[in-house]
Amino acid sequence: MNWDDTTPEASERLVEAAADGEDQAIEAALRPKDLEEFVGQERVREQLDLVLRAARQRGATADHVLLSGAPGLGKTTLSMIIAAEMGAPIRITSGPAIQHAGDLAAILSSLTEGEVLFLDEIHRMSRPAEEMLYMAMEDFRVDVIVGKGPGATAIPLELPPFTLVGATTRAGLLPPPLRDRFGFTGHMEFYEPAELERVIHRSARLLDVEIEPEGAAEIAGRSRGTPRIANRLLRRVRDYAQVKADGVVTREISAAALGVYEVDARGLDRLDRAVLGALLKLFGGGPVGLSTLSVAVGEERETVEEVAEPFLVREGLLARTPRGRVATPAAWAHLGLVPPQQGGGGAGQQGLFGA
Repeated sequence: MNWDDTTPEASERLVEAAADGEDQAIEAALRPKDLEEFVGQERVREQLDLVLRAARQRGATADHVLLSGAPGLGKTTLSMIIAAEMGAPIRITSGPAIQHAGDLAAILSSLTEGEVLFLDEIHRMSRPAEEMLYMAMEDFRVDVIVGKGPGATAIPLELPPFTLVGATTRAGLLPPPLRDRFGFTGHMEFYEPAELERVIHRSARLLDVEIEPEGAAEIAGRSRGTPRIANRLLRRVRDYAQVKADGVVTREISAAALGVYEVDARGLDRLDRAVLGALLKLFGGGPVGLSTLSVAVGEERETVEEVAEPFLVREGLLARTPRGRVATPAAWAHLGLVPPQQGGGGAGQQGLFGA
């Protein structure tokens, strides 16, 4: 339960890492409350524990914290734990919600001493607000501009010490002056299956679901290294076990349930397999251009590029090359297909177009 920008099509996928309304409601009940209870991310937990303990011993506000990593890995959860460990309230907002410097000034001026401000997707904040944040983080002060034109006046506003926790899925988009003002930076890694099994067992206890170790292992193996997806799959398997069986989640029940939802043993869903299937069967494994591939699967270019491809590349099933998308030997094996003999022209020439 470590959780955390997707297209409308992506939000309907069972293996999508972004959270919808149902996920957010369930996550509130499943989130761990302290670092001891938090599963996985051992290095980040250990480093963060030192930062927070030292701040408490000094009686000071904790340093600003930047958490980066893919959606669903626990950035929001860790921000809440930071507030709990420091005994401070937390204010939650997001970069897209702060479009003007005045929006940020209103939030900062209402913070209390020691309060934690969680700023999700911080890389999407507007530039004027970003520049105001520099001074607020470093000097705990902002300049509020009153009036317009030549008569405008900057009024300095002192802020109480606070801790900013920024979260981003794209750390490379943060400007260096902002990134350098964080006292601690933690990168969230994808989870190993064994860690996801611990997540699933804990969630099953909280949801009052009877689950066998083999059932948890089956779900973990299909969860794409992401706790949020693991919890979502667990809920769907629970439903299947309740309706189709005696309510106990076994390996067989997990496999059957996720087969109904078209999530295969490696975590690929319908869209993933459609992309791979078109690449292999229609274009001989590539190279093929992204636009051509998108038309072949009946999806928008952005959906294929931003929703399906990242996981396929991470799993070593697909490669991006200057000539287009290319399937790897693992992709042929996963779909049970035999790659064509090398040396022929064939459909691979499609990769010269539509990239």
